[in-house]
Amino acid sequence: MNYSGPLEQAVLLRRYKRFLADVETPAGEVLTIHCPNTGSMRNCREPGSRVWYTTSDNPKRKYRQTWQIVEVDGRNLVGVNTAMANPLVEEAIKGGLVQSLAGFTALKREAAYSSGGRADFLVSLPERDCYVEVKNVSLEEEGVGRFPDAVTERGQRHLRELMAVRRDGFHAMVIFCVAHDGAQRVRPADDIDPRFGELLREAAREGVELLACGASYDIAGGTVLLDRQVPVSM
Repeated sequence: MNYSGPLEQAVLLRRYKRFLADVETPAGEVLTIHCPNTGSMRNCREPGSRVWYTTSDNPKRKYRQTWQIVEVDGRNLVGVNTAMANPLVEEAIKGGLVQSLAGFTALKREAAYSSGGRADFLVSLPERDCYVEVKNVSLEEEGVGRFPDAVTERGQRHLRELMAVRRDGFHAMVIFCVAHDGAQRVRPADDIDPRFGELLREAAREGVELLACGASYDIAGGTVLLDRQVPVSM
């Protein structure tokens, strides 16, 4: 998947007010850029880190630059734009990375649950439809991607909705979009949101499929893709 424009490098000065970050370009210019991530960004906001951003050609935007990637620990890249997760997973499904959805006949975004909520995707298969929820993983510790990085009542609700449709006879799936390219496996962050971890284990017991797909970045080419499966452990 292509980014919206060329990736330009800078150094992170600070992230603040959830949606803003100050960065310094190689020319010494300080820019205030949009931060498209509402999470805590626990390991992605260290001042002095190298970051990459894109620039919009829309002159009406107040903040024309958008933070896309950060380098952590001097070696790994992390995509911070959570809006990329769903398109990346959709691309991975269509590209055949998700084997259990191979041979799908249709894919619908923002599909309604009977409860009134909406799933990220409803994938139609010859035998039965599958509801899919996508979760973006940017937090990593010692090679383990962890989700969530803050308490997520919304994520808890999604797991309950997936269990409900599973009981109704549908297939249901959580796909973790692993934005940290150093994560070798994924597990729930029980110390941050123990209830989410409990519900994830319950969902797995009830037949909700758990899958994680890892991202790879090409800075020069301005692209990112999910190109491998990452084990999920409980």
